[in-house]
Amino acid sequence: MKHTYKITGMTCNNCVASVTEKLSKVDGATHVEVDLENAEAEISMEEHIPLSTLKLALPDKYEISKKGTHASAMIADTIQEPSKLQQLKPLLLIFLYLFVTAFLLNFREWNTAAAMLDFMGLFYIVFSFFKLLDLKGFPESFRMYDPMAKVLPIYGWIYPFIEVALGLMFLFRFQVTVALMATIVILGITTIGVTKTLLDKKSIRCACLGTALKLPMTEATFIENAIMLVMAIAMLIIS
Repeated sequence: MKHTYKITGMTCNNCVASVTEKLSKVDGATHVEVDLENAEAEISMEEHIPLSTLKLALPDKYEISKKGTHASAMIADTIQEPSKLQQLKPLLLIFLYLFVTAFLLNFREWNTAAAMLDFMGLFYIVFSFFKLLDLKGFPESFRMYDPMAKVLPIYGWIYPFIEVALGLMFLFRFQVTVALMATIVILGITTIGVTKTLLDKKSIRCACLGTALKLPMTEATFIENAIMLVMAIAMLIIS
């Protein structure tokens, strides 16, 4: 099936190339043709792709909307549009596994501080793994909302490796104070960007699990950062 969409924000052929590339990577899209003059994109797809999925695939400078929507397409969107809980299921499962693992590592001789450090270390290692799965795609997604990545594009490229380093520092208890302070600074900056995105009600993709899993930017992203920030601040206070 084919659907035609209106695309705003395109100003040149580089924009056409970027939009074509991003939409072509959407699961289920078999062919994409973008027309700069008419500001349109014709997408051939195996089955109907929700508009929200297409929006998440594009940088926030572009807006995509339906053109000449048919009743069948509207019905398909209503039926196939996943709920917020379904979209966030991978993230919630990962958090559950991290909490359980940190608990099991310390339950025999319970130590809250050690459990928190293990959780933070595992958090960084697991989340960096998903970012490294698509190191080329992560920086652009991350730059959509992280203030530092917007100013310094190279930051998006090295961020996954920073997470690996911090994860190992927590797990091996190496320079924990430095790692805690770095966590507060790094996640504090990201949380500012996440908060602004949520307040502006922008529909963009969360890069917390890289680009392999297409997660929407929601309050859950803010909560995950907040949990890490609270833990880091608490650890600094009690240490």
